[in-house]
Amino acid sequence: MHISKLQLVNYRNFDRATVHFAKGINTIIGENGSGKSNLFRAMRLLLDDTLIRAALKLEEKDFHRGLKDWRGHWIVISMEFDNVSQDEAIQALFLHGTGNVSGPKIGKATYNLVFRPKAAVRLKLSELKLGDVAALSDYRKTITIADYETTFMGKSTANFADPAEYKALVGDFEAVVFPKELTSPKLGGQLPNLLSVKTEVCFTYIQALRDVVAEFQNNRTNPLLALLRSKSGDINAADFAKITKLVRDLNTGIEALPDVEGVKDDIRDTIVEAAGETYSPRSLSIRSDLSDEADRLFQSLKLFVGESDEVYEGPIHELSLGGANLIFLTLKLLEFHYQKAKQSFANFLVIEEPEAHIHTHIQKTLFDKLDYTDTQVIYSTHSTHISEVSNVERINILARRGQVCEVFQPAAGLDPIEVRNIQRYLDAVRSNLLFAKSVLLVEGDAEEIVIPALIKKVLGLSLDELGISLINIRSTGFANVAVLFHDLRIRKRCGIITDRDAPFFDTKPAASDTPAAKASKENAVASAKSGAERETALAALVKTSGWLSAHFAPHTFEVDLLLAGNQDAFLRALPKVYKDAATLAAASTDLKSNDAAQAGGRALRMANHLKKGWFAVLLASEIDERAIIPEYILEAVFSAHRPISKTSICAVVEHRRAIDLASGKLTEATLDIIDGSLKQFKEGKIDIPTLHAMFLACFPNDPVQAAFNYFSAA
Repeated sequence: MHISKLQLVNYRNFDRATVHFAKGINTIIGENGSGKSNLFRAMRLLLDDTLIRAALKLEEKDFHRGLKDWRGHWIVISMEFDNVSQDEAIQALFLHGTGNVSGPKIGKATYNLVFRPKAAVRLKLSELKLGDVAALSDYRKTITIADYETTFMGKSTANFADPAEYKALVGDFEAVVFPKELTSPKLGGQLPNLLSVKTEVCFTYIQALRDVVAEFQNNRTNPLLALLRSKSGDINAADFAKITKLVRDLNTGIEALPDVEGVKDDIRDTIVEAAGETYSPRSLSIRSDLSDEADRLFQSLKLFVGESDEVYEGPIHELSLGGANLIFLTLKLLEFHYQKAKQSFANFLVIEEPEAHIHTHIQKTLFDKLDYTDTQVIYSTHSTHISEVSNVERINILARRGQVCEVFQPAAGLDPIEVRNIQRYLDAVRSNLLFAKSVLLVEGDAEEIVIPALIKKVLGLSLDELGISLINIRSTGFANVAVLFHDLRIRKRCGIITDRDAPFFDTKPAASDTPAAKASKENAVASAKSGAERETALAALVKTSGWLSAHFAPHTFEVDLLLAGNQDAFLRALPKVYKDAATLAAASTDLKSNDAAQAGGRALRMANHLKKGWFAVLLASEIDERAIIPEYILEAVFSAHRPISKTSICAVVEHRRAIDLASGKLTEATLDIIDGSLKQFKEGKIDIPTLHAMFLACFPNDPVQAAFNYFSAA
């Protein structure tokens, strides 16, 4: 039996979300604050019998933050099970409690937590007149959290994530229409108190590893103590009687020491001298507090570990963070094994961010080794190393969009060949795209190295600050990855940056062509043909998705970077490429030429001379604040990242202000205009076009002028 689906409605940062799971290992990934911990909390409310009962009484803060008014709304946490165990006891549980009965045996079952107003409140809402907004508003003001109840229900057929169905079951607050039937048959039946899924399954939750040492010092959370306690019932009574006698003899021996007796007598005499016999205690003794009970004795046991090649074994707090976390995780896994041995219906292991401070090789090995038989494992992670080895068909991506958390399944609707292609591409570097707010796909090392430097130097903002992950596909096979960005899969913007590979020199054959020149022209023609075909194919792909855009260098990256007006950066890189004086002089002449064939040809020869990747490293180090970002790159960046925030726009202007101020270009009067305009823009008193007009006047010929066109469009 495994969890096949989890629906969250109005729960914390989930408005309406559906998470799909499969047998075996499943992965949950997402940025900070995207809802991973809340999702696990929801699962625990349904399945974790270690949670205190009070946790089931939800609070105002548990309602979705996007609700204008939580009063009257419901929180629904709905879990669907598949491959339900055919064991007679579990069949009886689901048949009478939560099963969707469709035959003699139950294969699927639902189990729901519904936090809703009590019947009296629901009745009052149902009696409101159609469209009486004022009456609804007045009544909602009287509703408190005490008017709510938590119920567990099964046999549900409702799709709680469907807004129309939610309105039908709960009510339409805008139209003021509430169901007359207080509990719809679609909700299923309320689970009898005697029946509990929690007690019939093995559910182990391993929380994110924040402060392992503190966990070991707390008797409630110490995993070693939990293991020992689980074994305490297996201790032979006769064997433990020997230990009990030893403890009692030890206590008696300590208490009988002459020095202990002497201190006891001195305490007694001092109390009498200070307070008199009347007010002194009648009896006083010094005893050993070493318990002879198994549970208390276990609390005195500590784990000692030798982390290095030395013989020395130290306590947990002396280990490295990674070593301590690995030990903690190991003990929790052993605790799961102990629990699993006592359960037979279903086993669930939920692990929150296991990668903290753990070496990347251990992360990948750990993930690979946790494929337990008859156990559904669900991870949440920030680790690209874990996501690299995760099955893309078993990944759920959580993403924040304002106050709402959305859930994406990256393999939804893809055929097996497409899934296999994606799986092959998603190594530890490329799997970054699963975590990003938006994505740029590039075809080679040069773009991967130079574009981030270009954006940071010119705009003063890194791609990371803009929430953009730049992913090097290392080929022109963009379609294999770009299919991820689709309404059915990942609803995030993705810009593709590639070359059109149009010739920048005359490719017409000439009788005087040398063999090398002839080959160069033929290669250029072939590349242009491939570029045109690639442009056509990507244009067709972009039409299939509202999340994709394609952006083309007219010729090729190095050539178009140079022709955009970046000759100075190439000239500064020359001494690192060539050493011969004659070659340096010729190359300098070429780069300064206004002829695209001459200048572009030299740029390519420089890149090929050192290999493109290494040349890109050298060139990136020479990019400065006066560089020009080619138009197609700007277009790609601000197609992926939109809308650009007011804070980011101000940061760009302030960056350009600092550059011109340092170079002595700004007068006091100009500074006053810039600072005044920025202040008004931040306060919402002027709009982007007005700020742009100021920028045009105060920063003539600035390379950021072109970017402002995209700020306005956003």
